[in-house]
Amino acid sequence: MKTTYNLRSIAAKAISQVLDQGQSLSAVLPGMQKNISDKDRALLQELCFGTLRVLPQLEWYLQQLMAKPLTGKQRTLHYLLMVGIYQLLHTRIPPHAVLAETVEGAVELKKPQLKGLINGVLRQFQRQQEDLTQRTENTDSRHLHPSWLLKRIQKAYPQQWQHIVEANNQRPPMWLRVNRLHHSRSEYLALLQEAGIEAIAHPDYADALRLITPSPVHVLPGFADGWVTVQDASAQGSVDLLAPQDGDMILDLCCAPGGKTTHILEAAPKAHVLAVDIDKQRLTRVHENLERLRLHAEVKQGDGREPQSWAGDRYFDRILLDAPCSATGVIRRHPDIKWLRRDSDIADLADLQCEILEAIWPRLKPNGVMVYATCSILPEENSEQIAKFLKAHPEATLVETGEPAAPGKQNLPHAEDGDGFYYAKLIKSAR
Repeated sequence: MKTTYNLRSIAAKAISQVLDQGQSLSAVLPGMQKNISDKDRALLQELCFGTLRVLPQLEWYLQQLMAKPLTGKQRTLHYLLMVGIYQLLHTRIPPHAVLAETVEGAVELKKPQLKGLINGVLRQFQRQQEDLTQRTENTDSRHLHPSWLLKRIQKAYPQQWQHIVEANNQRPPMWLRVNRLHHSRSEYLALLQEAGIEAIAHPDYADALRLITPSPVHVLPGFADGWVTVQDASAQGSVDLLAPQDGDMILDLCCAPGGKTTHILEAAPKAHVLAVDIDKQRLTRVHENLERLRLHAEVKQGDGREPQSWAGDRYFDRILLDAPCSATGVIRRHPDIKWLRRDSDIADLADLQCEILEAIWPRLKPNGVMVYATCSILPEENSEQIAKFLKAHPEATLVETGEPAAPGKQNLPHAEDGDGFYYAKLIKSAR
């Protein structure tokens, strides 16, 4: 394994691919983590996720410390400086190590002539840190969100927006889903306690446990044997609402990476599940999850707007539509979402969701159940989408979640609860 690498320069390159090329961290990081040690993989993830989490704050600091930003071919050095300041502010790495490693990153980025600049800016930040930190509290950067998204959250949740933003800016809790084919939740809770791992059961979702302190999966009892899966509580709620039954023909649409597919099969192991996603690469994760849990589903690549190409003449007792969305409910897990999304994306996503809903609804059998779910907190993708659908489809009845004026259930991100998530449960009348 290669051991001569500079982690800070790798982090700067990863951030550049997100901010300058529009790639997601989840797509960028695996390739970059291949040739580094396990210990450094975790640190690289922390540097990338952390820097993107507080990006406006770091940008503001650099504006105060530099007469002009580094641009063009030197732009990656700008991100290197951000990584350096992030470490000084938000990690326990000794400052002398931060400076030494970050300055050396300029050499790895083939800009050794800028070592002096990197060193000077970081030392200047150290000298002014207390004053700068106080001043940033009075700037727009303190919310750590792009202005367009902040405005949408404020408009949708005038009383709650500050709590939402605060939750988005925190590290996410670690939730587990207990595989009921192996243990009850209370049995697995006891196994965790025996292993010295503290956890709390979710009050609403049947299989969900929150770890008081996040733990590596290899220390979780039976993880390799499929006894438990890492999955957010709110994501688990969609399958609880679907209530799959043995013998059902079930469609899991937009299924990747397969967390809900496997949850359906744990709840109803004798159901026939067709799992469909448009992204061939992400379907690899579905197969991996099924294999780890020793479960079977029929997995196909396909576009939700064109069910005839992958469903043939099949109709379904239950459909889980985990619709493509802005992912504004899972920002704390994926802070790059704040910088990858654009205001114009929301209307485009709402149009796509509508197209998929209209295409797939005819595939639901009479008296069948459809759960529409997103990991968004924006009404355009959620309650407004379903209100419009109910108006156009009198044969669709909303059950268990909300009312016609504000249909569905909207979870908001919370430090000790699940991510931001929306569900609407619909039943098709037999007429």
